[in-house]
Order: sequence, then C-alpha cells, then structure tokens
Amino acid sequence: MAAPFTIGLIQMAPASTVAASLEKAAERIEAAAKAGAQVVCLPELFATPYFCRNQDHDAFDLAEPIPGPTTNAMAEAAKAHKVVVVTPLYERRGPGCYQNSLAVLGPDGDHLGVYRKMHIPHDPGFEEKFYFAPGDLGFKTFQTPFGPIGTLICWDQWFPEAARATALLGASVIFYPTAIGWHPSEKAEYGERQRDSWITIQRSHAIANGLYVAAVNRVGIEGSGEGYGETLEFWGSSFVADPSGQIIAQAGIVTEDILLAEINPQTIETTRRHWPFLRDRRIDAYGGLGKLFGE
Repeated sequence: MAAPFTIGLIQMAPASTVAASLEKAAERIEAAAKAGAQVVCLPELFATPYFCRNQDHDAFDLAEPIPGPTTNAMAEAAKAHKVVVVTPLYERRGPGCYQNSLAVLGPDGDHLGVYRKMHIPHDPGFEEKFYFAPGDLGFKTFQTPFGPIGTLICWDQWFPEAARATALLGASVIFYPTAIGWHPSEKAEYGERQRDSWITIQRSHAIANGLYVAAVNRVGIEGSGEGYGETLEFWGSSFVADPSGQIIAQAGIVTEDILLAEINPQTIETTRRHWPFLRDRRIDAYGGLGKLFGE
C-alpha cells in the first residue's frame, strides 16, 4: 500500500499585477510546504483577474505559452520547496488559439504534464466560450512522486462523467481549481442554494468514485473598477472531501486561506471494498452515454 501524502489548497485572490500574483502564490506555496503539504494546488486562472466576466479582445493578451512566465515561476517554487504544484493558467496555443489549462510541476521543477479544461461554460459573467477552445487532451491522471493525482477545472466539476473517467485512470484525489461565485443581484435569493449545490455535486463525485476531491476556489470581489465587465463575488469555501463524501477541511467564504488534508490510500481501499461501485459498473450497458439527449 502506498504511503499517505498531504495536499495543500491555496484559496486566494489575484494581486494587482501578474508579477505580484506570482510572488503572492510563491509565498503561499512556501507556507503550505512548511506546514507539511507535498502537493499544492492554486485556483483557476490565479495570476490574473477573472477576465471572462465580459467579452474583451484585449484580454487575449493575458494568455501565455506552456512553458512560459507563470509555469517558470511556479516551477521555481516547486523546486525550492520540493513539492508538486498544480498551476492553472490562460494558455496561448498559437495565434488566435487559447485554452483554460493547468500544468503539473514536479518537486524538481520538471513538467509532469498539462490538462486542458474539457467543459467550457457560457453564462452572463462567465463568457468562457469567447476565450477558450475546449480541451483536446482528454481526462488525465498524473503520476507524482507522492501519489497519483487527477485534475479537472471548474465547470468540469458538474459532470459525473469527467470525475469517473479521471478516477478510472487511477487518481487518488481529483483537484478542481475553480473560479465560481455570486452575481450580487442574485446572492440574497439564490446564493446559499448555489453554493450548497456546488459542494454537494463534488462530494457526490468523491462517494461515487471512492476517492478524495479537492476544490480550490478564488475568493473576493472582482469588478469594482478594474474592468472586464460585471461584478462577481467569489465565494471561497475551498474544501476537501474524503472517499465517503465527508468534508475533512474547508475554508471560509471571504478570507484567503491555506487548507491541508491527508490523502490516505488505505482509506480509498477500505471504502471501495465496502462500497464497490467500480466493481459493479455495467460497462456493457452504457453505450447511450456517448449520445446527446434525445438521440
């Protein structure tokens, strides 16, 4: 049985510039490592404002290649503190081709691989189809020195198929770097219901797949003067759920924070022995899942 390992979730808001955000993230990676984290995850698009609040051609200038400035800076932090860093960013594939991606950086500063967000939303305040092509690398699990980790990004977290596909690749934990929050006009009526749905769906992925789920959200209010459209209040609430769906660590709604949680392979083994959902799957009967509704 593989040894347990510790993950660190960095709930943060971006700083005023990309350079300052990278410095801020590096400081928090150091703090997480000193507290015992071995695999550290940052929020979705952590180094920039959440520019998808409207459609702005100038925002394409925020994209960068992999490797590039963001992955180089986070690789240095990973190497300095001997941790794995899950690094979300706005990726420039080439002229006019951009994706919402993350790079997994190893404790020697090496690149362990890239995941590109598969499901792209398009809602008021979340105009992501304007900015991102859908992922073309499929679902991923990365073999790190500490254990196998899966990665999905934000809107992916609502799709049970994505969690199942990642689990079947051997992940012991699925990280969901996230940027989700409230429209201020809706918060009073729908806010708590929306946040509870977000937590519930991810806890269900942990239960259905018998693994850990780690959601890493932004925090703070964006849109009060820096551009990129309407105001959003990111609701924080980053958390880790264990294989039975119990929340074992959770951050607050308005504060920046570093969460730590242990990923224990023995817990996964024990849970799957008693709830053998992966054993009892009827893969011979799921052909319809490859069709759109009503086909």
